Amino acid sequence: MNNASVIAGGLIEKIGEEYSGFVYRKFEGDQEVKKIKEDRAIKDHQTGLELIAKSLLDIENGAIQSNEEIHAVGHRVVHGGEKFSQPTIVSDEIVQELKALSFLAPLHNPANLNGIEVATNVFPKAVQVAVFDTAFHQTLPDYAYRFSIPKSFYEAHGLRAYGFHGTSHAYVSRTAAKFLNMESKTFNAITIHLGNGCSMAAIRNGKSVDVSMGLTPVGGLIMGTRSGDIDPGLLLFLMDHLHMSSQEIDRLLNKESGLKGLAGDNDLRNVLAKYDDGDPDAVLAVTMYIYRIKKFIGSYVAALGRVDAVIFTAGVGENSAAIRALVCENLGILGIELDEGKNEVRSPDPRVISSEKSAINVLVVPTNEELEIAMQTKEIV
Repeated sequence: MNNASVIAGGLIEKIGEEYSGFVYRKFEGDQEVKKIKEDRAIKDHQTGLELIAKSLLDIENGAIQSNEEIHAVGHRVVHGGEKFSQPTIVSDEIVQELKALSFLAPLHNPANLNGIEVATNVFPKAVQVAVFDTAFHQTLPDYAYRFSIPKSFYEAHGLRAYGFHGTSHAYVSRTAAKFLNMESKTFNAITIHLGNGCSMAAIRNGKSVDVSMGLTPVGGLIMGTRSGDIDPGLLLFLMDHLHMSSQEIDRLLNKESGLKGLAGDNDLRNVLAKYDDGDPDAVLAVTMYIYRIKKFIGSYVAALGRVDAVIFTAGVGENSAAIRALVCENLGILGIELDEGKNEVRSPDPRVISSEKSAINVLVVPTNEELEIAMQTKEIV
């Protein structure tokens, strides 16, 4: 942690599908000395986490010799409610409180808790630390986070907007300010986190003042399997006229909607391929996806007044030049103009992709939630 160097890294994706992607990479200094990449069936998060631990401890390719070398494990926990606004050392009591919040993030908090349980078993002497996705957005003003329903629902049940992807929004906004040689405490930005989950944040003076996701991670932008914003009356129709249960509606909005519901596939790479071929469902899905992002950009420009940068990040935001181009198309009225050549460049480093005529800087800033979580974990431990 003294120089934030990476010893090992990796990725498991498409958990629970027929074939999951597994990547493990070992580093010495700045050099990658081992890479294992394979497709295999990984049925759930526990199986995936156990595979990660096994890879780290592997005699031939592992990065550590003993599980006692790990002093602390930082966990991304999606929902911390109003109570958790800072990194927190995990205890049995904290686990119970996080379980009580799981209804607010049904796709994530149970898996996050599973990660804590597995890590506790694999690294029994390590301190487990929860780093909350909602924490960065605790600076939202009340007029941005309150819902226009009776006050009693907020006071009794904490029903309000919380926002998510906080570790990512915090990291990229701070990194962008430094990259542009600006002070974070006076930096205004719109951060656009596009992955399988998508969210946007309005950053004023380095602090989050609005965010697209609300009470749960299902609101806001159109996502891989999540619907984003919909008319609340639709839920009443589903219940009263289609007689769907709350569990069925939850599954519909969290796991069967978004790009998957519109185009039959939650992987934007596949949807874009169909879009290029003129598939009508894919064309509609991408058009809706882009349109929703544009609407949030416009509203956040109005809310902030002055915008120093629009920042793309996360898997789609960092890697899809096509999506960035579509999002920025016809935004000249807001002072946003893309440089096509710069936009096509792929790089692991922060970079400007706007033209010299653009009144607002447009950046791609690769997120590093792992580093952000590690720094917060080290600080509290």
